[in-house]
Amino acid sequence: MKHFLLIILLLGFNFSQAQHKFRLHVVEPSTERTSATSFYKTVAAWKWQQRDSLALREILSGNMPSFYKKFVRINTSIIDSATGNEIHAFYFVAPDYVSIGTNNDWARIPLTPMAAQIIADSFHCFLPTRKMVNDIYQQAVVKLEPVPMYAFRDSSVTMWQHHLIVEGQRKLRKGLIAGIKKDVVLSGQVSRYPKPNHEAIYGWHKLDGKPIQPLYIGHINWWVDYSHGIRLVYKTIWVDGKKMDYTEVLSNPTLKGLLCDELFCDFYRY
Repeated sequence: MKHFLLIILLLGFNFSQAQHKFRLHVVEPSTERTSATSFYKTVAAWKWQQRDSLALREILSGNMPSFYKKFVRINTSIIDSATGNEIHAFYFVAPDYVSIGTNNDWARIPLTPMAAQIIADSFHCFLPTRKMVNDIYQQAVVKLEPVPMYAFRDSSVTMWQHHLIVEGQRKLRKGLIAGIKKDVVLSGQVSRYPKPNHEAIYGWHKLDGKPIQPLYIGHINWWVDYSHGIRLVYKTIWVDGKKMDYTEVLSNPTLKGLLCDELFCDFYRY
Protein backbone atom coordinates (compact mmCIF):
# COMPACT_ATOMS: atom_id res chain seq x y z
CA MET A 1 0.00 0.00 0.00
CA LYS A 2 2.86 2.39 0.86
CA HIS A 3 4.52 1.71 -2.48
CA PHE A 4 1.24 2.33 -4.32
CA LEU A 5 0.78 5.70 -2.59
CA LEU A 6 4.37 6.65 -3.41
CA ILE A 7 3.81 5.86 -7.09
CA ILE A 8 0.66 7.98 -7.13
CA LEU A 9 2.52 10.90 -5.52
CA LEU A 10 5.37 10.63 -8.00
CA LEU A 11 3.00 10.50 -10.95
CA GLY A 12 1.24 13.59 -9.70
CA PHE A 13 4.56 15.35 -9.24
CA ASN A 14 5.76 14.53 -12.75
CA PHE A 15 2.45 15.51 -14.34
CA SER A 16 2.65 18.91 -12.67
CA GLN A 17 6.15 19.41 -14.02
CA ALA A 18 5.07 18.34 -17.50
CA GLN A 19 2.47 21.12 -17.37
CA HIS A 20 5.19 23.57 -16.33
CA LYS A 21 3.67 24.00 -12.89
CA PHE A 22 5.14 23.29 -9.52
CA ARG A 23 3.62 22.94 -6.09
CA LEU A 24 5.72 22.64 -2.96
CA HIS A 25 5.06 19.21 -1.43
CA VAL A 26 4.73 19.73 2.30
CA VAL A 27 3.41 17.30 4.89
CA GLU A 28 0.20 18.68 6.38
CA PRO A 29 0.46 19.42 10.12
CA SER A 30 -0.79 16.56 12.26
CA THR A 31 -2.03 18.98 14.93
CA GLU A 32 -3.91 22.26 14.85
CA ARG A 33 -1.86 24.95 13.17
CA THR A 34 -0.39 27.88 15.05
CA SER A 35 -1.67 31.18 13.69
CA ALA A 36 0.73 33.98 12.78
CA THR A 37 -0.83 36.18 15.46
CA SER A 38 -0.14 33.55 18.09
CA PHE A 39 3.40 32.96 16.78
CA TYR A 40 4.34 36.64 16.92
CA LYS A 41 2.82 37.05 20.38
CA THR A 42 4.94 34.13 21.57
CA VAL A 43 8.22 35.46 20.12
CA ALA A 44 7.59 39.14 20.88
CA ALA A 45 10.40 39.38 23.43
CA TRP A 46 12.55 36.50 22.19
CA LYS A 47 16.08 36.71 20.79
CA TRP A 48 16.84 35.60 17.26
CA GLN A 49 17.96 32.08 18.24
CA GLN A 50 14.65 31.28 19.93
CA ARG A 51 12.61 32.86 17.14
CA ASP A 52 14.52 30.94 14.47
CA SER A 53 14.09 27.68 16.37
CA LEU A 54 10.32 28.00 16.73
CA ALA A 55 9.89 29.23 13.15
CA LEU A 56 11.85 26.24 11.85
CA ARG A 57 9.76 23.82 13.85
CA GLU A 58 6.51 25.34 12.59
CA ILE A 59 7.53 25.67 8.94
CA LEU A 60 9.11 22.23 8.64
CA SER A 61 5.95 20.74 10.15
CA GLY A 62 3.99 22.27 7.27
CA ASN A 63 2.55 25.30 9.07
CA MET A 64 2.33 27.60 6.05
CA PRO A 65 -0.60 29.14 4.16
CA SER A 66 -1.79 27.14 1.15
CA PHE A 67 -1.12 29.89 -1.41
CA TYR A 68 2.57 29.86 -0.54
CA LYS A 69 3.00 26.33 -1.87
CA LYS A 70 2.01 27.27 -5.46
CA PHE A 71 5.31 28.25 -7.06
CA VAL A 72 5.50 30.63 -10.02
CA ARG A 73 7.48 30.19 -13.22
CA ILE A 74 10.30 32.65 -14.01
CA ASN A 75 11.71 32.81 -17.55
CA THR A 76 15.26 33.77 -18.43
CA SER A 77 17.61 33.61 -21.41
CA ILE A 78 21.17 34.39 -22.49
CA ILE A 79 23.14 34.50 -25.73
CA ASP A 80 25.85 31.85 -26.04
CA SER A 81 28.92 33.93 -26.91
CA ALA A 82 30.55 30.95 -28.64
CA THR A 83 27.68 30.13 -31.01
CA GLY A 84 25.51 33.23 -31.01
CA ASN A 85 22.49 31.08 -30.18
CA GLU A 86 19.93 32.10 -27.57
CA ILE A 87 19.56 29.74 -24.62
CA HIS A 88 16.18 29.72 -22.86
CA ALA A 89 15.50 28.52 -19.34
CA PHE A 90 12.91 28.69 -16.61
CA TYR A 91 12.61 27.85 -12.94
CA PHE A 92 10.01 28.12 -10.18
CA VAL A 93 9.96 30.45 -7.18
CA ALA A 94 7.73 30.87 -4.16
CA PRO A 95 5.07 33.54 -4.77
CA ASP A 96 6.09 35.40 -1.60
CA TYR A 97 8.68 35.33 1.16
CA VAL A 98 8.71 32.47 3.67
CA SER A 99 5.54 32.76 5.72
CA ILE A 100 4.05 31.04 8.71
CA GLY A 101 0.48 30.40 9.87
CA THR A 102 -2.97 29.45 8.61
CA ASN A 103 -4.79 30.51 5.45
CA ASN A 104 -6.73 33.10 7.44
CA ASP A 105 -3.96 34.20 9.80
CA TRP A 106 -0.49 34.13 8.27
CA ALA A 107 2.57 36.39 8.18
CA ARG A 108 5.99 36.68 6.61
CA ILE A 109 8.84 35.75 8.94
CA PRO A 110 12.39 37.07 8.48
CA LEU A 111 15.01 34.44 9.29
CA THR A 112 18.77 34.04 9.51
CA PRO A 113 20.45 32.52 6.45
CA MET A 114 21.26 29.45 8.54
CA ALA A 115 17.57 28.78 9.17
CA ALA A 116 16.79 29.65 5.57
CA GLN A 117 19.29 27.06 4.34
CA ILE A 118 17.70 24.34 6.47
CA ILE A 119 14.27 25.16 5.06
CA ALA A 120 15.55 25.31 1.49
CA ASP A 121 17.33 21.96 1.81
CA SER A 122 14.26 20.36 3.39
CA PHE A 123 12.03 21.46 0.49
CA HIS A 124 14.58 20.76 -2.30
CA CYS A 125 15.05 24.45 -2.92
CA PHE A 126 17.81 27.06 -2.83
CA LEU A 127 18.14 30.81 -2.27
CA PRO A 128 18.27 33.18 -5.26
CA THR A 129 21.22 35.15 -6.59
CA ARG A 130 21.21 38.89 -7.26
CA LYS A 131 20.32 38.33 -10.93
CA MET A 132 17.44 36.07 -9.98
CA VAL A 133 16.07 38.68 -7.57
CA ASN A 134 16.09 41.19 -10.44
CA ASP A 135 14.37 38.74 -12.79
CA ILE A 136 11.74 37.91 -10.16
CA TYR A 137 11.03 41.59 -9.64
CA GLN A 138 10.67 42.23 -13.36
CA GLN A 139 8.17 39.37 -13.74
CA ALA A 140 6.21 40.04 -10.53
CA VAL A 141 2.56 41.03 -10.94
CA VAL A 142 2.32 42.78 -7.55
CA LYS A 143 5.05 45.40 -7.11
CA LEU A 144 4.89 47.52 -3.95
CA GLU A 145 6.80 50.58 -2.81
CA PRO A 146 9.29 49.68 -0.03
CA VAL A 147 8.39 50.92 3.45
CA PRO A 148 11.49 51.50 5.62
CA MET A 149 11.18 51.41 9.42
CA TYR A 150 13.76 52.93 11.71
CA ALA A 151 13.24 51.81 15.32
CA PHE A 152 13.88 48.37 16.83
CA ARG A 153 14.64 47.01 13.37
CA ASP A 154 15.54 43.51 14.56
CA SER A 155 12.61 43.02 16.94
CA SER A 156 9.80 40.55 16.34
CA VAL A 157 7.27 43.32 16.99
CA THR A 158 8.69 45.41 14.14
CA MET A 159 8.65 42.35 11.85
CA TRP A 160 4.96 41.85 12.61
CA GLN A 161 4.18 45.53 12.09
CA HIS A 162 5.99 45.57 8.76
CA HIS A 163 4.03 42.55 7.59
CA LEU A 164 0.78 44.35 8.41
CA ILE A 165 1.94 47.46 6.53
CA VAL A 166 2.75 45.38 3.44
CA GLU A 167 -0.65 43.71 3.62
CA GLY A 168 -2.27 47.13 3.78
CA GLN A 169 -0.43 48.05 0.59
CA ARG A 170 -1.23 44.76 -1.14
CA LYS A 171 -5.00 45.20 -0.70
CA LEU A 172 -5.65 41.48 -1.33
CA ARG A 173 -4.05 41.52 -4.77
CA LYS A 174 -2.83 38.04 -5.69
CA GLY A 175 0.19 36.73 -7.57
CA LEU A 176 3.98 36.90 -7.47
CA ILE A 177 4.91 39.80 -5.18
CA ALA A 178 8.15 41.79 -5.04
CA GLY A 179 9.58 45.08 -3.79
CA ILE A 180 8.66 44.42 -0.16
CA LYS A 181 11.87 42.90 1.25
CA LYS A 182 15.61 42.61 0.84
CA ASP A 183 16.50 39.07 -0.22
CA VAL A 184 19.06 36.90 1.50
CA VAL A 185 20.99 35.76 -1.57
CA LEU A 186 23.70 33.42 -2.75
CA SER A 187 26.91 35.17 -3.71
CA GLY A 188 30.47 34.08 -4.32
CA GLN A 189 31.53 37.20 -2.44
CA VAL A 190 30.47 35.66 0.87
CA SER A 191 33.14 32.94 0.75
CA ARG A 192 35.71 35.56 -0.31
CA TYR A 193 34.81 38.06 2.38
CA PRO A 194 37.78 38.63 4.76
CA LYS A 195 35.64 37.94 7.86
CA PRO A 196 33.81 34.62 8.46
CA ASN A 197 30.11 34.06 9.15
CA HIS A 198 28.63 36.81 7.02
CA GLU A 199 25.58 36.94 4.77
CA ALA A 200 24.66 38.53 1.45
CA ILE A 201 21.54 40.66 1.03
CA TYR A 202 20.20 42.46 -2.02
CA GLY A 203 17.07 44.06 -3.42
CA TRP A 204 14.05 45.90 -2.01
CA HIS A 205 13.25 47.40 -5.38
CA LYS A 206 11.50 50.75 -5.66
CA LEU A 207 8.73 51.21 -8.21
CA ASP A 208 11.28 52.59 -10.70
CA GLY A 209 12.97 49.18 -10.60
CA LYS A 210 16.06 50.34 -8.72
CA PRO A 211 16.97 48.41 -5.55
CA ILE A 212 17.41 50.27 -2.27
CA GLN A 213 19.90 47.64 -1.14
CA PRO A 214 22.91 46.93 -3.38
CA LEU A 215 24.63 43.60 -2.88
CA TYR A 216 25.98 43.82 0.67
CA ILE A 217 28.12 41.35 2.60
CA GLY A 218 28.70 43.43 5.73
CA HIS A 219 26.11 41.88 8.08
CA ILE A 220 27.11 39.09 10.44
CA ASN A 221 25.02 36.03 9.58
CA TRP A 222 22.94 36.11 12.75
CA TRP A 223 21.70 39.62 12.02
CA VAL A 224 18.16 39.66 10.69
CA ASP A 225 15.71 42.52 10.70
CA TYR A 226 12.19 43.32 9.50
CA SER A 227 13.38 44.14 5.97
CA HIS A 228 14.93 40.72 5.26
CA GLY A 229 13.03 38.07 3.33
CA ILE A 230 13.65 34.46 2.33
CA ARG A 231 12.57 33.57 -1.22
CA LEU A 232 12.67 29.85 -2.04
CA VAL A 233 13.60 28.66 -5.53
CA TYR A 234 12.99 25.07 -6.62
CA LYS A 235 16.35 23.43 -7.35
CA THR A 236 15.54 22.12 -10.85
CA ILE A 237 16.22 24.50 -13.75
CA TRP A 238 14.77 23.73 -17.18
CA VAL A 239 17.40 24.71 -19.79
CA ASP A 240 16.14 24.43 -23.37
CA GLY A 241 13.80 21.71 -22.16
CA LYS A 242 16.45 19.78 -20.22
CA LYS A 243 16.18 19.43 -16.45
CA MET A 244 19.34 20.43 -14.59
CA ASP A 245 20.18 20.95 -10.93
CA TYR A 246 20.94 24.58 -10.14
CA THR A 247 24.47 23.63 -9.05
CA GLU A 248 25.12 22.22 -12.53
CA VAL A 249 23.93 25.45 -14.11
CA LEU A 250 26.05 27.65 -11.84
CA SER A 251 29.08 25.44 -12.47
CA ASN A 252 28.73 25.62 -16.26
CA PRO A 253 30.80 28.46 -17.82
CA THR A 254 28.20 28.97 -20.56
CA LEU A 255 24.97 28.47 -18.62
CA LYS A 256 25.81 30.20 -15.34
CA GLY A 257 24.70 33.54 -16.79
CA LEU A 258 21.12 32.26 -16.71
CA LEU A 259 21.17 32.50 -12.91
CA CYS A 260 24.04 34.77 -11.94
CA ASP A 261 25.51 38.12 -12.96
CA GLU A 262 28.60 38.05 -10.75
CA LEU A 263 32.16 37.33 -11.84
CA PHE A 264 32.22 34.41 -9.41
CA CYS A 265 28.99 32.46 -9.64
CA ASP A 266 29.89 29.63 -7.32
CA PHE A 267 27.02 28.86 -5.01
CA TYR A 268 27.49 29.37 -1.30
CA ARG A 269 25.85 27.39 1.48
CA TYR A 270 25.05 29.14 4.74
